[in-house]
Amino acid sequence: MKKTALILILLVAGMLAAQAQTVDYVYTEASELTLIGKLMPGKTANPYHRVDTSLYKGFTKRENLLVRMSSGMGCVFKTNSKSISILTEYGQMDDPVNTVHISARGYDLYIRKDGKWLWAASGVNSRGKLDQPLTLIAAMDGSMHECLLYFPTYSEELSIKVGVEKGAVLEPVDNPFRHRIAIWGSSFTHGASTSRAGMAYPAQFTRATGLQMLSLGCSGRCMLQDYFCDVLVDVDADAFVFDSFSNPRADVIRERLVPFIDRMIAAHPGKPLIFQQTIWREKRNFNVSEDKKEQDKMDMAARIFKEIKSTPEGRKKYKDVYFITPKACPPSHEASVDGIHPDNYGYTLWEQSIRKPIVKILRKYGIK
Repeated sequence: MKKTALILILLVAGMLAAQAQTVDYVYTEASELTLIGKLMPGKTANPYHRVDTSLYKGFTKRENLLVRMSSGMGCVFKTNSKSISILTEYGQMDDPVNTVHISARGYDLYIRKDGKWLWAASGVNSRGKLDQPLTLIAAMDGSMHECLLYFPTYSEELSIKVGVEKGAVLEPVDNPFRHRIAIWGSSFTHGASTSRAGMAYPAQFTRATGLQMLSLGCSGRCMLQDYFCDVLVDVDADAFVFDSFSNPRADVIRERLVPFIDRMIAAHPGKPLIFQQTIWREKRNFNVSEDKKEQDKMDMAARIFKEIKSTPEGRKKYKDVYFITPKACPPSHEASVDGIHPDNYGYTLWEQSIRKPIVKILRKYGIK
């Protein structure tokens, strides 16, 4: 009896292994599909880089890596394949302690259902198997689906290939998102502490409104630098949003903000420039030093915006400049991962808090 049971177990295991081996994938480079969230399309040798660091100079070694990461980018396509596989050739990558590896190095898949984007799958291979195919989703019904695939937040990719079963359809679709809204920011905008890439607040905003945000989140390095402004001056966008007061000290904000705004106005006249106040960081709750530093930043940003619009000349010159306040903290204060970065829920609160004011501003410019 035991021998018969063992034979049956081996037969079943063999059949399952044979079935797994029969899935034959055909791979297509993601850049041959429809890229979304691309800050500078056609202006980077690597399609998954956000900035071409061979053209724009001044970045530190760390910043050079950050702007080559694919955070905020993705692709859209349609397929009737019952399963989808991803094959990645990675460049440099981070190993963040406060961000789930599925977000940092993995993929996040949404499928349109009843007119809305519904989460479908997410995943990443283990560190030692990153060069192997990743079966992202399986056992679908074989009908045609419109898919939105987010790329990793904290890694550089040299190649991203989307695999579907042999004989299945894989085709690009028109970009489902409207307009081009560039957003430059700190680790908050980059997607730090998210569990998957689609939970970064610019991605949530795009799905919720249909308005396409183009993310240039750069962890710890959004400090109103001239060389980042060089990039933003050259970006073709309908509007600009900034999370630019989370990283710099109050004195740096005082020194750099107005010259930064003046350069952006000169380069993009008549386009809305929407600046966000920094959010409440939970680490200041009982740390007197952190509390003062954070409050000084918040007070400085608010003071400058009040100053530049305090005269008729200022109101006229800065008429397309806006200052809004996001909120990523619930009344319970229980939406922080490390005292600095929100968790997924915190980022959802952030997106919800800025959606109405940003949409209202953009409508004034025919962006809807």
